[in-house]
Amino acid sequence: MKRRCEEPTDVIPCAPSQATVRKLNLVILEGPDAGSRMPLEKDSIVIGKSPASDLCLADSAISRSHCELLRVHEGYMIRDVGSTNGTQVDGIRVKEAFLRPGARIQIGKSVLLFQPVYQADSILPSRADSFGEMVGTCLATRQVFAILERVAQTDATVLLTGETGTGKGAAARALHQASHRSSEPMVVVDCGSVSPSLIQGELFGAEKGAYTGADRARPGAFEQADGGTLFLDEIDELPLDLQPKLLRVLEEREVRRLGSDKPRKLDLRVVAATKLDLARLVSENRFREDLFFRISVVRVDLPPLRDRTEDLPLLSSHFLGERDAWEGFSPALREQLLSHYWPGNIRELRNVLDRLRYLGMEGEAELPLDSGFGQTKDEPPQAAQSLPNVDFARPFKDAKESLVDAFERAYLQRLLDRSGGKIAAAAREARLNRQYFYDLLRKHDLYDKNR
Repeated sequence: MKRRCEEPTDVIPCAPSQATVRKLNLVILEGPDAGSRMPLEKDSIVIGKSPASDLCLADSAISRSHCELLRVHEGYMIRDVGSTNGTQVDGIRVKEAFLRPGARIQIGKSVLLFQPVYQADSILPSRADSFGEMVGTCLATRQVFAILERVAQTDATVLLTGETGTGKGAAARALHQASHRSSEPMVVVDCGSVSPSLIQGELFGAEKGAYTGADRARPGAFEQADGGTLFLDEIDELPLDLQPKLLRVLEEREVRRLGSDKPRKLDLRVVAATKLDLARLVSENRFREDLFFRISVVRVDLPPLRDRTEDLPLLSSHFLGERDAWEGFSPALREQLLSHYWPGNIRELRNVLDRLRYLGMEGEAELPLDSGFGQTKDEPPQAAQSLPNVDFARPFKDAKESLVDAFERAYLQRLLDRSGGKIAAAAREARLNRQYFYDLLRKHDLYDKNR
């Protein structure tokens, strides 16, 4: 066979300084050429035993030109080109088929694996100190800006990851505004705030009479975003049984409303966001692997505020609308801001600065916060003894999320205290699946302390 790459592409963990870009390989699992692999770098690849083939295999049971791989909509499909013994995908003989990540292709006596991998693509930091609504000068921030600048003009699907409040929504808006689709709509779907019974109609739309109460035809988010950008926030909350339907729309770029068999073609860019580790959810069968690969064409990790405290002066000026806002703070107050752990990240900072402005406390050393303040950025805040009061000035989702997070942390800490740090006993007392209990501990930085 023709060698296209001397060494396989290693999987490299993503860091804030890198974009994680999907690469595709064909790995030969069985047959005379077993152990070889070929990176898919062309739009069309012919596989056969002819020396003229792009991938030439020493398998006597395949035809000279056996099948062809074609790049379609950022993915690949396989097409049999009149072979003698046929082409099978995942055990099914096909004339033409789309390839899912991990698909097994059998031709003759050879089995090939369609394998997505991830390769860290190093990008030099941006020289700009802003990208859309996002501002910052530290290295980690400018590296994120560089990645966003690079992918904004493409139609690549982007997955934004990071803790709550790190600015995933602002990053999605900035991507849209910097793209060639900026004059078209940007539609936002918060997968966590829509009832599971309604989310399908919200995404795909519905025809009149499709379900009880559907008194008129209604386009879904995909149709509304046609020509523009669809932002799927909290995509980890998408029901598992709905994920194959989302995957189909992303691959075929067409949608069918509920109650209709008529496909509608789409031209849009998809941006997704999550605060959870989707790879872990995939390993626990809580998120589909093929959908994970499909939305992770480019993954951008947004750093937490505690890792970019150099940006606090610029962020303070940005949110307060004053160029020298930081200089107006007392030294004690600046030190307090710099040493805080910032569990709520940028969102928490914005709320803190709003309170300072409204209460006229810029020069004071004590901040008007409910709980958790005073912990250093190297030490996560301890569980609150009581839940904080609801801040009715905040949006509903933000206030609810803050309350739930505070409850979860307090509840988990008290369980661990009662069980003497024994995680299995604490999980039994809470009547929670142990793996889910581990996830909650990691979410609130309690896991390592109780190992």
